[in-house]
Amino acid sequence: MNTSTLNTAAVTAPVKTSTLSADSGSKTLSLNEGYFSRRRPLDWLFALLVLAGGLYAFARYGDFMDVYEKGILLATIPAAIAMGWFWRPLQALMVTVCGLALLAIASYQGASGGDLARADQVFWLKYFLSSQSAILWMSVLFFMSTVFYWLGMFASREASGQSDTLESLGSRIAWVAVGMALIGTLVRWYESYLIGPDIGHIPVSNLYEVFVLFCWMTAAFYLYFEAQYKTRALGAFVMLVVSAAVGFLLWYTVVREAHEIQPLVPALKSWWMKLHVPANFIGYGMFALSAMVALSYLVKQQAEEARWYKLTPLWMLGVVMCFVPIVFRTRTPVEAGGSNYWLGYLLVSGLVTAVILLGRKRIAARLPSFEVLDDVMYKAIAVGFAFFTIATVLGALWAAEAWGGYWSWDPKETWALIVWLNYAAWLHMRLMKGLRGTVASWWALVGLAVTSFAFLGVNMFLSGLHSYGTL
Repeated sequence: MNTSTLNTAAVTAPVKTSTLSADSGSKTLSLNEGYFSRRRPLDWLFALLVLAGGLYAFARYGDFMDVYEKGILLATIPAAIAMGWFWRPLQALMVTVCGLALLAIASYQGASGGDLARADQVFWLKYFLSSQSAILWMSVLFFMSTVFYWLGMFASREASGQSDTLESLGSRIAWVAVGMALIGTLVRWYESYLIGPDIGHIPVSNLYEVFVLFCWMTAAFYLYFEAQYKTRALGAFVMLVVSAAVGFLLWYTVVREAHEIQPLVPALKSWWMKLHVPANFIGYGMFALSAMVALSYLVKQQAEEARWYKLTPLWMLGVVMCFVPIVFRTRTPVEAGGSNYWLGYLLVSGLVTAVILLGRKRIAARLPSFEVLDDVMYKAIAVGFAFFTIATVLGALWAAEAWGGYWSWDPKETWALIVWLNYAAWLHMRLMKGLRGTVASWWALVGLAVTSFAFLGVNMFLSGLHSYGTL
């Protein structure tokens, strides 16, 4: 073969790699692949399952939807595919959750159609897959996950990887808890229609339902950060706020019987609810996550501090954790048993605070670097702020349709604006002035207090157009 032939072959041959010579050897670099060329066969199978499921739901239930609900369903199909491709563990989660939820729905079918009484007759419905059973499993599993994360925090790394094993168990249990929460939500949605077609609604309409939403969303976002940063140490802190929410949920279930499915009030009979509430609680969940990361930052920073009066962040944790049960204890009728429940909650809160105070040096050694903590805190607030902004805009549009005005300075709206301005200022100082470290962490913790009042405090102490969410 002559030289011209070789040159022609070199020009026409596709170039896929280039080789760089170095003292330590040669390195082969691949050119960037296209987005779709990086998809695995399982990715395409997942996409086909989502597409088939979405189109079946559209064909089966399209006649019961208005044009907006049809649009939401059709937009959900590519969104679910994109999320599964972006973070592959979601593929297994979605498929498993949908499969078990469909099993539960099929189990409700009796000789005369859907029968809610079968929740107490069919074994796996009674103990696992009915909405209430699944949500109770979620609650237990989140508590277990929190315990394993903290055991891993204090376990020895040298003892055959005991610490890693315990933290891994905490992470896996958190995944199962998220799955049970989603199963419970989907089955509850179906159960509401079994009660009556006019009662059926997406389960994001009251405090019980949105607390379930808050728990699994916060945990799921944390699990993403855990995978991205290859550290499970933060799980011990983040799961504290999830477990606190579960504690409230259990009280709300037992004392107030909030798990009972209730008809929607007229103001909530709108397709806007399907968009506004989930977007809002992505914001709440991310703000809570960022605050717990901020707390871990301050614990790590003050690990060597021996002067107790200097350990302000840890004392503040105890005050905040104990404030909630004290408030609910004074507002709960003694005859309902709620007072004793919140007394127990108070004791557990004090125990957690003491563990963190006494074990702060070991905790600090296990936490990731300050740079990682700062980055997770920033990203959590950025994502939360984006979704909270979307939720606020959607809420204004919903208000215009329901009450005739975009803004009415209702207490809930006013405090939502305060939350928005707080995190807008945090992000502005971060991006424009380089806000980092201690001040940013303190601010994030204060932001959680403000957000908590906007979420619960307004419902407890104020009244207005959102009074249907009172405690």
